[in-house]
Amino acid sequence: MIRSKTSLAMRCKVLIYVVLLTLIKHVSPSGIQASPNSNATLPCNVTIPPYLDKIDKSLIKAGWTKNGSDIASFTQAVTQIKEGFSWDTGDFVNGDFSLTILRASLELQGMYECTISYNSTMLHFSNTTFSILAFPTLSVPQQWVVLETESQLKCSADSFYPPPVSFSWIRDGQVIQPSYNVEGELTPDGYYMAIGNLTFFPSREDQNVTFGCHVSHGGSYQELDFQLNITYLPSVKLSAVPSKSDNIPLTLYCDVESFYPEEVSVSWLQNGTVLPEPPTTDQNPDGTLRTRRYYTLSAEQREQGGKMECAVNQPGVVHPVSGSAFLEILDPRDEAPVLTKSAKASVAMMSISIVLVFLLCFGFSWRRRDEKQKSLTVSGIILPPRVTVGQKGRVTVSIEGRRVDRVQAAWFLNDTPISDTSVTETSKSNFNCLYNPLTTIHLPYGLTLTSPVSEKGRLLPSRDEMGYYKLHTQGPLHSSGNGIQQLISSLTFIPQISIHKGAVFKCQVSYMGKDKIVAERVSEKFTILSAPEVSEIQLAETQNDSDVISMTVRASHFHPDVITFRWFCEGSELSPVASQASSSPRPNSEGFFSASSQCKLPRSELERGGTKVWVSVHHIALKQPVTRETRGFMKSPCVSEIIRSTSTPDQPFMLGCEITDFYPPNISVTWLRLRQGERDDREDEVIEGGEMWGPMQTHPRLYRATASLKRRATNEGKEERGGGITCRVEHCSLTEPIERHWRNVDIVAPSIPPSISVCWSSEGVGVFSLLLKGGHPKVKLVWAAGGATLSPLVSNETEEIGDDGQREMKSLCALERSTSLPSPTNKQLERRKNGHAIKTKNAVTDPDAEGIEYIDEKVDGENNNIDRDEETKSDLDEDSDKETDEDQGALQINRVNLRNGPRENESARLRVCVEITHPALKLPVYRTWTEPIEENSSSA
Repeated sequence: MIRSKTSLAMRCKVLIYVVLLTLIKHVSPSGIQASPNSNATLPCNVTIPPYLDKIDKSLIKAGWTKNGSDIASFTQAVTQIKEGFSWDTGDFVNGDFSLTILRASLELQGMYECTISYNSTMLHFSNTTFSILAFPTLSVPQQWVVLETESQLKCSADSFYPPPVSFSWIRDGQVIQPSYNVEGELTPDGYYMAIGNLTFFPSREDQNVTFGCHVSHGGSYQELDFQLNITYLPSVKLSAVPSKSDNIPLTLYCDVESFYPEEVSVSWLQNGTVLPEPPTTDQNPDGTLRTRRYYTLSAEQREQGGKMECAVNQPGVVHPVSGSAFLEILDPRDEAPVLTKSAKASVAMMSISIVLVFLLCFGFSWRRRDEKQKSLTVSGIILPPRVTVGQKGRVTVSIEGRRVDRVQAAWFLNDTPISDTSVTETSKSNFNCLYNPLTTIHLPYGLTLTSPVSEKGRLLPSRDEMGYYKLHTQGPLHSSGNGIQQLISSLTFIPQISIHKGAVFKCQVSYMGKDKIVAERVSEKFTILSAPEVSEIQLAETQNDSDVISMTVRASHFHPDVITFRWFCEGSELSPVASQASSSPRPNSEGFFSASSQCKLPRSELERGGTKVWVSVHHIALKQPVTRETRGFMKSPCVSEIIRSTSTPDQPFMLGCEITDFYPPNISVTWLRLRQGERDDREDEVIEGGEMWGPMQTHPRLYRATASLKRRATNEGKEERGGGITCRVEHCSLTEPIERHWRNVDIVAPSIPPSISVCWSSEGVGVFSLLLKGGHPKVKLVWAAGGATLSPLVSNETEEIGDDGQREMKSLCALERSTSLPSPTNKQLERRKNGHAIKTKNAVTDPDAEGIEYIDEKVDGENNNIDRDEETKSDLDEDSDKETDEDQGALQINRVNLRNGPRENESARLRVCVEITHPALKLPVYRTWTEPIEENSSSA
């Protein structure tokens, strides 16, 4: 009775477990996102059947892991959880095992796995991906922009994650720049920041207009509106106060008009040198001071007249001292003169003379009036302050005159015309920069006509030079009230060393419809800048002295070639003797330079542990020097090839890789599976389960380790067959990881016959054959023949599938023996006439069959005295292509020249040998056929 009750209880318990396994639902959310410093809950819920009255918490085993490391665990009613996480164990009986992340941060991102078991039975497993979503903070710095001058606005998006972020610009509710993505830059706190730029020319209509920077990130949309502060450039006119003598000081005044805003400062320059501010007081000989102050009266104040006073206030004086005078005395006005009769007559005669002279001059100047109106003032070509590779630069020319609306400007690089490559074919990554000169013609009423070449026309390449060019035209602008107008023509380009190094820009100005060039301006030669790319410091032992460590840094892709390396050690610059340039700058095919610098220090200095060595690289293209630093000694590891342990086909096998002679001991090993294919291998996935023994110290500063990977030969081996496995080793001393590859390919030895088959035709041509069965990979065969020495022969190999399903390789070699160089016989001439091919199958089965055609040597008069071995080689080189095209089944006949034996009437015996090599064979296998003595004597 007791046994039956126990059996019944066990059955009920097993039934409960089975019901739990069938009713528990698997929950696996795709991912949880949270903002920084907020709490996030990772769900892990188990549905418990309603008929279970009570769950024993001591039988519950729950755990959370992140990327393989434990986060929280609950075993035998004991809870262990890391700081920064929390969960409510009271909800376990309700099936809620959710984990709460406190103050989410970037370090807590990853894959979290939840495992639930009850009474040692797995009930639930789920994984959740947790990531941070931080929205950006927008800011637009307030800045002044200049009216009708290229300006740039910047919109900063800070502290966002993950990248990218999208920028767009709005003006008065209208999109002026479509949305575009910016990846951003990583900040030290782990988040990203990005800057969106808007380049435009401010106009008067932009005053008091609302602009907006719109940013979208992670489904959110933010907008920051602002208004522009536009600066209006003034017109400046300089004048002088009339002076009666050249020996007294001259007073100048400057009229500044039409400017905005009110804040303005004026400084004086003479010949480009800034003049100091004049002193407000001067010292007299008796020690007292004197000063002169100015005040300008308006026209209304001057007309009002009256008494003027100048009051001087001083410290301690109650009543200021003043000087006064009447304005009529200070500014006397002359009365209108009264002309006499004689004076009136003189004025009349003078007026008549002036009219006559004017009429005469008008007749002579009438023809030259148009030429005077066409006179132009052309400035020099203004170059950008810095010309950097890959960054746009602009050259500008200013043209002033009365009729600039009819002026056209053409740009040249050296003497080659430049076309606007930004107009057509903009979808291409490169543009054609030289085709025809792009001419901009300005028509009346502000209209412009760009280039006589159609903008839809195809840009033809010229001298294989490519580049980017864009023409800008601004104007005509009214510079003054006398009818003079201003036109600004500029050219934007992207510098390239291969195109622009040592080049100059030319601008030719002419009138529309006229061939005459009014003015030509040539720019100065400019220097193209390219910032260097600096590598990390590489440490290595000196070959001749192991106690000295050499540190090398390399700079590449810079221009011009002047570069400076400065080495420092714990704050003190190393002496020039300790550091030297390992290589002078050398240009590559694109014109960029590269150089390296090396510094040597004692090993003991670097092995102290706290020694810091850094190098500062200076170049004209760098705004700030580039710095690279290192601490302690490093040595690159040596990685062996992957070795497979021997095992039976059905047992697991082990792959191993030895890693030796590296320092420091921190090293990383990753195993990767490659896809099938020999030419197109690509990484498929990371293989888990790799192990590493070590690192173990072998010398005071050297370590070794062994990486291993265990594989099953049943399933994974079949999947990886034809592909391969890669062992990737990463170390701080390596700029790129070291990789070793292993392919899982079955190697099977072929079946080799014991001897060579041979058959001779009536023409004296022997066909030697060898049939190989099976084997993987393909067998390599080399035929040779001769007497005492052997010469290589040409053979023909074909592959077929035999009746037993195995792969068969047939190798055929045809040769004709001779002891001299006979002249062509009638049969040979007939063979030449009829053809040059010997059919392989017929020659093997029945050499004497009718219809068999033979290949014979193409001997001409110039080659009759050449040695037979050289003749065979030359015939092979000249005729192999032709024969292959004529008939793929043709067999090349080799000729072997045998010299006589030691006796005068004795001929040498012919030997034919074939060498068989295969990866499954430790040594090559040879098969040899030797001419019998009976055939030798009979043929003699």
